[in-house]
Amino acid sequence: MPILPADRDPRLVTVRRGGTLTDEHHHDLARWAVACAEHVLPLFEQARPDDTRPRDALDVARAWIRGDVPMKTAHRTAFTANAAGRDQPPPVKYAALAAGQAVAVAHVAAHDLGAAAYAIRAATADAAARGEDPEAARLAERDWQRTRVPAALRELVLDDQRRRSALCWHVFDD
Repeated sequence: MPILPADRDPRLVTVRRGGTLTDEHHHDLARWAVACAEHVLPLFEQARPDDTRPRDALDVARAWIRGDVPMKTAHRTAFTANAAGRDQPPPVKYAALAAGQAVAVAHVAAHDLGAAAYAIRAATADAAARGEDPEAARLAERDWQRTRVPAALRELVLDDQRRRSALCWHVFDD
């Protein structure tokens, strides 16, 4: 199921690609996406302690934010992080996919919501696997993320969550 809409929101497209998103705000979205993915990364690392691909992807995302690696490197790294989740149980898989989406923000800013959505799915699946309330876990993770949205981007992110929640498995629903 795609998490990016067919018609892209110009507020999430960089200025040089015809949108209105500044480089500074693009980097802020990437930082937020990294924070969302890193919050659930322990679910992956506990199950696969010898596999560093998702953590390495978050390091590449940070390097892209600093300007130390090109966008193409970050974009390629997303596939590596995603591959780490293949054939894993849902919490582990979704944590890896969150990291893949976070590093993909370098390529397409709207992947920020993918990182957040997969992180919520990881937390929800983990709660279900432990016999806890998955809905409470979903809301707790969503609310944790919302407190970390950069202030200058809060309205944009919340609006995007409302608009794309159906594409993102309704994890952002109130």
